[in-house]
Amino acid sequence: MARIVVIGAGVGGLATAARLAVSGHEVTVFERSDTVGGKLGRHVHDTPAGSFHFDTGPSLLTLPQVFHELFEATGAKLDEYLDLTPLDPIVRHVFPGGGPALDSCADPDEFAARIGAALGDRAAADWRRLWRRAARVWTASHRDILRRAVDSPRDLAALAWRLGDLAAIGPGRTLRGLGRSHLSDPRLRMLLDRYATYTGADPRRAPAALVAVPYAELTFGGWYLRGGLGTLADALLSRCLDLGVTVRTGETVTRIDAAGGRVHGVRLAGVHAPVPADVVVANADALTVYRDLLPHPGRLAALTDRSLAGFVLLLGVRGDSGLAHHNVFFPEDYDAEFDAVFGDPGRGIRARPATDPTVFVTVADDPMVRPAGHEAWFVLVNAARHGTAPDAVDWRRPGLADAYADRILDVLAARGVDVRDRLVFRETRTPADLDAATAAPGGSIYGTAGGLLRPANRGPARGLWLVGGSTHPGGGLPMVTLSAQIVADEIGPAW
Repeated sequence: MARIVVIGAGVGGLATAARLAVSGHEVTVFERSDTVGGKLGRHVHDTPAGSFHFDTGPSLLTLPQVFHELFEATGAKLDEYLDLTPLDPIVRHVFPGGGPALDSCADPDEFAARIGAALGDRAAADWRRLWRRAARVWTASHRDILRRAVDSPRDLAALAWRLGDLAAIGPGRTLRGLGRSHLSDPRLRMLLDRYATYTGADPRRAPAALVAVPYAELTFGGWYLRGGLGTLADALLSRCLDLGVTVRTGETVTRIDAAGGRVHGVRLAGVHAPVPADVVVANADALTVYRDLLPHPGRLAALTDRSLAGFVLLLGVRGDSGLAHHNVFFPEDYDAEFDAVFGDPGRGIRARPATDPTVFVTVADDPMVRPAGHEAWFVLVNAARHGTAPDAVDWRRPGLADAYADRILDVLAARGVDVRDRLVFRETRTPADLDAATAAPGGSIYGTAGGLLRPANRGPARGLWLVGGSTHPGGGLPMVTLSAQIVADEIGPAW
């Protein structure tokens, strides 16, 4: 039995802790916040009309089989803890210039039919052709990458990919390039481009292999958890406690002790004595690990390409909007948005708030999260990370957050969704707020921008492991949960 310390009680940390505990290890989790969940955040706003409840992180659960496997591996049934509700549409896409919206769903044939009805028969045929390629990419990725440790480019090169797999994955090709070669309708290309943002990346630079992301979402479905996605954190905490994991909130790890090539424990803020450990699992951004907890210039140097962040409005809205659960309102010029969010420091062009951004609106039809006759809106736009570097925006600048919130509401109104006279309240969450709340550097949601090779789960010192959205296999709830499985399997059982 090993003494294992897990740094961070996000989904990755809790899932790893539960798997390790059921394998016979002594596990302690230290979480700097007073609550668990990490970026799976929650917020409640009380009003005379009642309480509005918001998920401030993920709003969609995909690949439900990954979570069923996690709970079964720890001796429980997912349905005993969570109420999964399938979504149809998964996302409603509203394109510029008017015309019908396009509702995605988990039936590939039905979705192709919806594309045909909204965008024409040629668009539907294009999508079916792309989908055949996406299926090959997903099969190869799921088989060879998503469930095993990949520590270096050499590991990727050694995978037993067939020539057909390599042709589908298209090493060196971008998601934008894939869309242009397969999709004639610019609206479908816009829809495909958006999936690059699921990994915090610019579609013009993101690998074509990310076509596996929409394949997973639109094949296995999108799900809502009754009461909000934050109930997943509650369920994982319950599993950990039932399995004997010690979870200590309000405790900040300041350093990982390592000497002689292996870890020996961690240091806590305000505590002189170290906490001994045979194994340390860091559920923290890889940048935080290699900059602050166990400085490693070599690994830190590979983490400069940071993912995008998000600017959020939390709105209490009177009445019924008639919106779907998830809604995407696209701009006229998608490239202008990415130009703004990432900037071009090499040409002296700084990042800045996008003036005409894509707007993502979540409105859960769930009486548990809003008073009767009202709606709780989570509004998200892509944003540059917080900071003063050329590829960042200082979101603490006085007046910026309120001015940008006004701008987003104006954009929504221009796209046919004007709620400015129905607001009960408005709150903002900037990338700086996410940084402060979750220790995500700059508020970058996914750590480094998405690519085929993420920071390795295996750390540079023996006994150090990294788990979570900034590491292999990537961001998003199912990938983080698979990350936990990879790490727990690599550590192995106590006997």
